Amino acid sequence: MTRAPFRPAALSGRVARSASGRLPWAVWRRRLTSVAAGGALALTGMATVPSPAQAATGPTAYVANFFGDTVSVVDTSTNTVTDSITVGNSPVGVAVNPGSGHAYVTNFDEATVSAIDMDTNAVTATVPVGSNPLNLAFDPSGTHAYVANSGGTTVSVLDTATNTVSATIQVGNSPNGVAVSPSGATAYVTNNNEATVSVVDTATNTVTATVPVGSSPTGVAFSPSGAFAYVTNSGGTTVSVLDTATDAVSATIAVGTSPNGVAFNASGTRAYVADRGSDDVKVIDTATKAVTATVPVGDGPARVEAAPSGTVVYATNVNDGTVSVIDTGTNAVTETISGFSGPYGVAFAAAPPSARADIDVNLTAQPRLNLLVPYLSYTLTAHNTGPEAVTSATLTAKLPAGAGATNLAYGCTVSGTTVTCDYGAIADNASVNKTFRVPLHLLHLGPVKVSGLRTTSSPTDPQPDNDTASVTCNAVSIVLVTCP
Repeated sequence: MTRAPFRPAALSGRVARSASGRLPWAVWRRRLTSVAAGGALALTGMATVPSPAQAATGPTAYVANFFGDTVSVVDTSTNTVTDSITVGNSPVGVAVNPGSGHAYVTNFDEATVSAIDMDTNAVTATVPVGSNPLNLAFDPSGTHAYVANSGGTTVSVLDTATNTVSATIQVGNSPNGVAVSPSGATAYVTNNNEATVSVVDTATNTVTATVPVGSSPTGVAFSPSGAFAYVTNSGGTTVSVLDTATDAVSATIAVGTSPNGVAFNASGTRAYVADRGSDDVKVIDTATKAVTATVPVGDGPARVEAAPSGTVVYATNVNDGTVSVIDTGTNAVTETISGFSGPYGVAFAAAPPSARADIDVNLTAQPRLNLLVPYLSYTLTAHNTGPEAVTSATLTAKLPAGAGATNLAYGCTVSGTTVTCDYGAIADNASVNKTFRVPLHLLHLGPVKVSGLRTTSSPTDPQPDNDTASVTCNAVSIVLVTCP
């Protein structure tokens, strides 16, 4: 059955739902016009974060549940919901801040934005914004978020350091979608009741151009290069292609009924459009600006986002409470994730970082001369600067030609002029020392240089700059040696 296009409305109160929990279609259509579309871009992907309830092994996705007043956390490596976070009334748009480790969610019926700490999956701030906030997008630095307030004519600019509104920008009537260019210099805002896009200079927070597009524009996304932006026109069946150099429509692409969400793959060769009215996702070849595939999904697809891996695309199906997982190689749904309540906005964050532990190598020398056999005593130290514990490590010490080592510490061996020491577990901010001696009678007179090196360690050492150390002593005779 063909549905009428979305028509956004600035409703402030909760609307009675049917016994099934769904809003009547007429009301749903009025309230959430493009909730689906704009956010697709504004957030380039779903949000990934480790869940406290169940650790995620892959990128995590944050999915806003409009009917449930929650955000679901999805482990995309298993496509399972691992946590649920209570936010404000009727959450719609989701975006991940690239710089702060937080996901931000617009609460449509509450005129607020919730900030979620992605390490704890807890709401850490609630920021008042304009009427009926739909979608939001961050600048590349993550210092500012732009929130489209569909119940009026404004965009709220959030300072993410203070979680306060630092500016309010006048745009068109019922702003729905918002996206920031890859350079961060420009934001595009779709004005649903005006059939226009406002071009915002982010340095001055002023509108510099207004571009006519199709009927009821909703979603907007910049190509990865920033050369083009795609705008879905939910009042019809088209996508407008904007040339960002001229801020003008350069092409119009026919898609399905009531197109809403739109997103690009990482290379920019494909764009994906959620057709809310025809229950499918269109795949567009951006070189030819033609639809190359139609992928049937669930009931009422609102948003689409490409996962960080690039191998799958997620589509939120608001009417049947599911998320469709689309294989980008075959353009077919490979899995359907259930357990949502009016899923709308989605956003990806990076996979949880692998464990890392930085080893700082240190080497010292001390002459021992008043003995029957004078020698230099060396201490080869592995200091773990963290953040994780070291489970194992191997360090070596390279001796001068003709030199040998004796009195090796446990775990050390010598082969020719190389001493190899194996270190066991080292706690965060702890050190382990290994010692050995170099008899002086085996050395040539003059500079005596020994170099230490971390050769292997686990987990990954993220900082190679401190993996080496050396010390040079000066041997005038076997009874006169100076070391730093």
